[in-house]
Amino acid sequence: MPFLVFFIVVSLSFYVFYKIKYVRSRLPMERKLLSGKSSVALGTFVALFGINQVFLYQTPLTYIIAAIFLILGAASAWVGFKSYRHHIPYAIKEAEEAARQ
Repeated sequence: MPFLVFFIVVSLSFYVFYKIKYVRSRLPMERKLLSGKSSVALGTFVALFGINQVFLYQTPLTYIIAAIFLILGAASAWVGFKSYRHHIPYAIKEAEEAARQ
């Protein structure tokens, strides 16, 4: 499925983008916020990769591995989203304090 491949590449590129921003950031709450975003991107990548494998190979082993990828990817994306939502007010407050200095 070409559209799945497109979204796989996009999610992988977002993961790399957020990890580079994470390494370059100096503010601790911003780093946690970027870590949550990169976790969502990586989880999306893994889940979409598992879905793509189902369309490529129709064997019982592929279904098992794809289900594992889908569960792990969805869990990683969910935990990353919860982390992002938790840290966003603190990152905003930290950015406002950094702007004052």
